[in-house]
Amino acid sequence: MSIIVTLSNELELSQEEIKLINYSILPIKKADVMEVITNLKNIGVIFYSKKENTLFVADEMVRLLRKLRKKEVADKYLRRTLRVLREPIINQVSRKHSIDKSLTHLDKIEEIINEGVSFRSLLMNDIYKKDSNLTEKKRALNELCEKKLNIENLRGSTLDDKIESLIEYFENIEKDENIQISLDGFEKMLFELNESIPKLNKEIRSQFEIQDEFVLNADLLLDYNIKPRDILDLVGKDDFKNFILTNGIKQRGDDILNTLENYKDAENLYLENYEKVAYRDLKTLKENGILVKESELGIKFEDLTKKIFIELGFNVDEELRKSLNTKKDLIDILLHLDNGDVIIIECKTSKERGYDKFSSVSRQLKSYKDVTEKNNIRVSKILLVAPEFSDDFITDCEMNMELNLSLITASALSKIFEAFKTSKYTEFPHVLFRDIVINEDRIIKALSK
Repeated sequence: MSIIVTLSNELELSQEEIKLINYSILPIKKADVMEVITNLKNIGVIFYSKKENTLFVADEMVRLLRKLRKKEVADKYLRRTLRVLREPIINQVSRKHSIDKSLTHLDKIEEIINEGVSFRSLLMNDIYKKDSNLTEKKRALNELCEKKLNIENLRGSTLDDKIESLIEYFENIEKDENIQISLDGFEKMLFELNESIPKLNKEIRSQFEIQDEFVLNADLLLDYNIKPRDILDLVGKDDFKNFILTNGIKQRGDDILNTLENYKDAENLYLENYEKVAYRDLKTLKENGILVKESELGIKFEDLTKKIFIELGFNVDEELRKSLNTKKDLIDILLHLDNGDVIIIECKTSKERGYDKFSSVSRQLKSYKDVTEKNNIRVSKILLVAPEFSDDFITDCEMNMELNLSLITASALSKIFEAFKTSKYTEFPHVLFRDIVINEDRIIKALSK
């Protein structure tokens, strides 16, 4: 076995070639499907639901199995890398691993993936000219990453370090739940891809081995950790060009990046990152595809909160708010109820954990209440929206008898908003805002009835 392992490493054999050698010595033992499922379940590799006749495999287990099979990256990242290589290089790799030269360019790429060609071996030797020296290989790898894969600042001084850095990059983006565009944008992209390229549904089912008949569904694909970029990587060059022309997507530059930008849907992307805006978390916002100045975050949080309450069916009365505002008193959001009463909403962002400035905010809110009631308008409720509240803040709020103030975290408001979308209500029942600290679980339960 040690001789075979050494030969496999030195000859840079693919996993399929190694498998064929092993099976020529020790033949495959056939087993019943249920026996295999039971064994895998017993050793903790899978979960199995008899009722649904479905296997479930945890993401962590997928990564572990990949390492056991000596696969450094997921097939989708190997495919992404292979697709940006020139055709002569793909032909060179195919020859090395005895892949049928009569296959089309894309079929050769799929066969390289199916053969289990090592990602590390590919970038260490396979993609370069035969007489390339180490400096030329490093230059070519840098160019591949920066100009074709759009990965900047690849770490490492040696070729091996650079390859390790690229593997680590792909591992990190696989674990990252961010999909670069909004969920609504993803749905729209899938719908328009299906309109332009009807065969794509079948290709995705085949490539990712999904049993469902129709798979161009954002929630379904994300359950399998398949992101927008992974779908676009499967679209053929000619089909992609037609899709871009049909849907008016920018043609200059990188087709995939232009398409992702086209479906980014900034407003929904902001709403999906609502809590991060509340926490003024610029780093995470940038990682999630949102570029915003720190000075703009306060206004952005107000705008998003306003958008949520509009979507909840409230009358956000801008005219009344502006007529009540003075140089000293600037109400953030005013909800005008059917009976003529109003709800005042104050929005606070904070980098620190636990918003604790009760004395200053209570004076501010009392002033807003006074100014409103002087105009013969009854304030039925005041809501304070912030990332979170300290225990002292909550205690002080409970002791306050004149403001009728309720506290709601950005996270809770976001969850309530999501639950409202699928509820039977067309307008949010504001009487549910009655606790000192709004309990989103209670409200979500009430909305689901």
